[in-house]
Amino acid sequence: MSEHVLIVGTGRDFPARIRRALPGTRTSVICRLDGIGRVRDPSENARVIGVRGDASGQEWTDLAAAVHARHPFTRIATFGERDQDHYAAIAEALGLSAHSPATVALVHDKEAMRARLREAGVDSVACARVAGLDELRAFVRQHGTPCVVKPVSGSGSAGVTKVTRESELAEAFERAGGGSTGPADTGVLVEEFLDGPQFSVEGFSELGEHQVVAITRKYSEPETFVELGHVSPAELPADRCQEIHAYVGRVLDALGVESGPTHTEIVLDGKGPRLIETHVRMGGDRIPDLTLDATGVDVDDCAVRQTLGEKVLPDIRATLAETRPARSSAIWFGSLDAFGVLDDVLGLDEARALPGVSEVAVLARPGTEVGTLETSESRVACARALGHTADEAVTAAREAVARLEFRLRVRSRDGATV
Repeated sequence: MSEHVLIVGTGRDFPARIRRALPGTRTSVICRLDGIGRVRDPSENARVIGVRGDASGQEWTDLAAAVHARHPFTRIATFGERDQDHYAAIAEALGLSAHSPATVALVHDKEAMRARLREAGVDSVACARVAGLDELRAFVRQHGTPCVVKPVSGSGSAGVTKVTRESELAEAFERAGGGSTGPADTGVLVEEFLDGPQFSVEGFSELGEHQVVAITRKYSEPETFVELGHVSPAELPADRCQEIHAYVGRVLDALGVESGPTHTEIVLDGKGPRLIETHVRMGGDRIPDLTLDATGVDVDDCAVRQTLGEKVLPDIRATLAETRPARSSAIWFGSLDAFGVLDDVLGLDEARALPGVSEVAVLARPGTEVGTLETSESRVACARALGHTADEAVTAAREAVARLEFRLRVRSRDGATV
């Protein structure tokens, strides 16, 4: 019997990659109606199922089960964060291998994740879910500032604020309460601020074994925590890398992660690695591309192959053990200090011609309303670059972004666009 893979979410280019990886494989996609337009080459799938945005989890499962009864699914996958809860519930109902609903719930609910890791002796970050300003102020009076106020569930740094004074709490609480876009219940979380350099750890798991593929240094805006850039591999001593590897393994074990790519964000402070959050997906911001440049491991390809039942951890470890020329890969993002409608971007050819630069891309289309840096969606351009060292790669990527000029149309006092 040929494979039939159910992909939860729009899937980006992964349905096509799955079909190419194993000819004869069929794919079906189930996603929200507002994502239907982002399904690529929809007619190449056996079917595309659209679900109302306010549909219950049971409706998602019932729709999948109805198709399964006529054309059984052999495997299930998801390649983004949105609707991972539905993916896990469908898999459990249909008897397909996937992350458990409990693991997905822990990963998406940051308070529950902290509690589980505290029980396991892995994490000791002070945090609390707060229902109102009085509870938020009580936390701050007990633990002090700075602290971080953010949605219990969210992504893209939406709604995240570093608070340094009690007078900032009301605004931070309001921002966090309106910034939740994930699958868990909305809410506001306050945590102690972790001071130190930030890293993401790109990993891959199989049958409960975890392998760190790369440690990526990340650069964030200090107040909103929106990522400004990344470079892989991070330049760290071997003993510190080993410490991070062991720590991330303990985190994933405690959360019950069994398979697939993971993206874990940490801070290195005086106590060692401290968790910001973890995700059961590959990293965003083109981090898989940086990882491939730096290590030779194609995390996206490994996710496709594992979805189809292959064991990929031996190949990952063999690739990591190969002797490779030292090479760093970086990405840097451009943002604006003004609001307006993007009219044109100049300097692209000049930026692309700089030594070491491998890609320059505009992220906002002409005619789009743009503004200052508030979330990752606020970024308007990016550049990737290679270098012999991390500093060399980051410098080249930043220089490429600096060469770009953005022309905006803004509204005059009488309301006209000029």
